Amino acid sequence: MFTTLMIPYEYSIYSYNYHNKLRLSWLKPTCGHCEAKGKRCRLKSRDTKLETVCSLPKPSKGESVKSAAICAILGGAAVVVLLVAANNSYNSNKREKENQLRIERFLEDYKALKPSRYSYADIKHITSQFTDKLGEGAFGTVFKGKLSTDFFVAVKILNSSKENGEDFINEVGIIGRIHHVNVVRLVGYCADGFRRALVYEFLPNGPLQHYISSPDTDRFLGWKNLEDIALGIAKGIEYLHQGCDQRILHFDIKPHNVLLDHNFTPKISDFGLAKLCSKDQSIVSMTTARGTMGYIAPEVFSRNFGNVSYKSDVYSFGMLLLEMVGGRKTTDVTEDNTGQVYYPEWIYNLLEEGEDLRIHNGEEGDATIAKKLAIVGLWCIQWHSVDRPSMKVVVHMLEGGEKLSMPPNPFVSSDSTNKTVVDVPRRHMNVQLDTIAELE
Repeated sequence: MFTTLMIPYEYSIYSYNYHNKLRLSWLKPTCGHCEAKGKRCRLKSRDTKLETVCSLPKPSKGESVKSAAICAILGGAAVVVLLVAANNSYNSNKREKENQLRIERFLEDYKALKPSRYSYADIKHITSQFTDKLGEGAFGTVFKGKLSTDFFVAVKILNSSKENGEDFINEVGIIGRIHHVNVVRLVGYCADGFRRALVYEFLPNGPLQHYISSPDTDRFLGWKNLEDIALGIAKGIEYLHQGCDQRILHFDIKPHNVLLDHNFTPKISDFGLAKLCSKDQSIVSMTTARGTMGYIAPEVFSRNFGNVSYKSDVYSFGMLLLEMVGGRKTTDVTEDNTGQVYYPEWIYNLLEEGEDLRIHNGEEGDATIAKKLAIVGLWCIQWHSVDRPSMKVVVHMLEGGEKLSMPPNPFVSSDSTNKTVVDVPRRHMNVQLDTIAELE
């Protein structure tokens, strides 16, 4: 082991010899050869011997200042680098946390989009023991419920004596996996033993039927709102036909199955009669008729009128449009000296005669809206499905401002010699009455 003593060469030192006696001696380093090299001289102690060694020269004052400046610059640069690295690390961590939060929110929203399964005890709690009844139909009763402070739902308790499970399976299997602004959202369901229930989002303005059921109603929404509602329904049906992996045929399009939210945005509901098919499938097989009197396409209740396809929903939508225009049910008729007048035929006659179709007074442009809705409706109820437009074309017709051409008269049949008015629509309605009576 050795130590190094840094001393000026002109000084002397004491040297102590552990093996011999303590001795004092004056030593003067020989630094000439170091000075000749421009270096400093120092003594190096190794055991009991002292040696003279050369070291780097002492920097001048200017060099010291320069070195200090360089060190300061390098130190500052190092600090900047460290700060930048720390800031990048902070930003990276911040972005990562934001990404994680965004993913968590997405998963929460995705979880909310998927229908939840409730027990029957949950259903009773949600509806406060079924205290607020909203309505009743052939397959169940609807109650208002609440999931949270500001989230209300409509709970449909299915009638086990009439519901054979198909309605439940259709609702959960079809509407439970689709999401569109014009299709009602299925929040959850209950399958607790023989008790079954469907939980929908609550739409405060109720069914469209309440606003168009009578010409004297004080609930008239205005022609511009009716036009927007018609367009929204058309977009919803087009989504069912073209926007899903499989085509969804509703088979029960009618005003009662169109619900309105707080902004009067229409949402198609009640998929109990719906049917799935591939998009390239033009013909749908059916064993029995399904639908509601007045809205069923002729081919649905009798194959003598052709094959069932997505055009059957187009027919039902056309009937709905005509009901919106006329302000009364499509099955309503009037009597005169010659007998009954079929309602859609009455609309067609008014259009041919250039009459105003408005049942309510309004602004100058309202007559144009009413006429457009009527013409589109008549295109949709063409007797042969091949003559009906697709819902994509219907949406284009409702959105466009161009003048629409009148459709062929669906109530006229032609032969080789002349054209005669045929009572097919009235016979069609009577057959519907008999068919639905048997089904119900």
